[in-house]
Amino acid sequence: MEVTLLGTGAPAGLPRPDCPCAVCATARGGLARASTALLVDSALLLDLTPGAALAAARAGHSLVGVRQVLLTHPHNGPALDLPAGLPTAGRAPDGRDLTLISGHRVRAVPMDHPGTGYEVASPDGERLLYLPPGGAPAGLAEGLAPYDMVVADVVGRPDALARLRASGAVGATTDVIAAHLDHDVPGGPELTRRLAAAGARAVPDGTTLYVGEYHAVPDVPRRTLVTGGARSGKSVEAERRLETFPDVLYVATGGTREGDADWAERVALHRVRRPGSWRTAETCDLVPLLAADGPPLLIDCLSLWLTDAMDRVDAWDDDRWTAEQRPAQRALRKRVAELVSAVRETPRTVVAVTNETGSGVVPATAAGRRFRDELGRLNAAFADECEQVVLVVAGQALALRG
Repeated sequence: MEVTLLGTGAPAGLPRPDCPCAVCATARGGLARASTALLVDSALLLDLTPGAALAAARAGHSLVGVRQVLLTHPHNGPALDLPAGLPTAGRAPDGRDLTLISGHRVRAVPMDHPGTGYEVASPDGERLLYLPPGGAPAGLAEGLAPYDMVVADVVGRPDALARLRASGAVGATTDVIAAHLDHDVPGGPELTRRLAAAGARAVPDGTTLYVGEYHAVPDVPRRTLVTGGARSGKSVEAERRLETFPDVLYVATGGTREGDADWAERVALHRVRRPGSWRTAETCDLVPLLAADGPPLLIDCLSLWLTDAMDRVDAWDDDRWTAEQRPAQRALRKRVAELVSAVRETPRTVVAVTNETGSGVVPATAAGRRFRDELGRLNAAFADECEQVVLVVAGQALALRG
């Protein structure tokens, strides 16, 4: 089954008309995107957009052979001109099955958002799922067979991909193509990086893909360390990396602090950002979690884990730290070594957050300098066991490894 993406942008296109934002200002040339529309085997057109006939011609195709035009979402703008010879465009009712003269079978998939998705099966059995902007499938059962290709609003509705993964509809070999791309994410390398973390990719307008053809699915790093300064956006970056995966276990190492209103506000903000399907564990006992099979772990954060570890071995006490036998140092290094070993051997996908404390003001106390030094050592050892290490500065993620 041959699929040509006549456009890959949001309904208003990219850049948006008269939008002064930085993303729209740089969306020129190959980064510009027309509103999303798919031409399937030159017989089925999914979404009718302005200039569809011209876009098809630029891609080396014609709309002359199109036998069905299906819309996925309400078109609230001006009426579209229907190119001569095309059948009337419309939306199929949810659950309706259509069989085209070309032999393609199409099923309308209900959404949780105004719009309709379409499952398309070719005469040879390849299966494509196309979702509307801002939409996710409603009422998916588990145990579905994986689609060969999914074209969806990965950036706008990452939870849609999580639902498809949970049901089995997206598997390890499913080619996930991001569509309906808007000005939420800068194009180019940043878009590629974010989509790769979700196991998805974007293609330029006019690209022709072959459903069922082997394509290397982006490798999702199994172990990632996200580091950065205070309020740099590192937690948001870590959460974004797992938002397309179901059943994530969020490991909060900070615990609860009675009477600390500021801490309670921070915890509340994190909870609001997290998908509702994620579970939370408040613990610093990371080694058993890393050793066990299970869903992906998001550990936030290692600096609070180190604080707890230093509490447990009384490493804040100067005399105990500098005593002849160095009991606190030995005990702390043993805990760190156990954690690093667990990361090396873990079977799970792990994203961990930590802080960069060595680039600022030198702490005034010996205990503060001790914490800074030990966190630097922990970060370096943990990073050595990760396929990807990311530094977040002013909300911008810089890949240090991977």
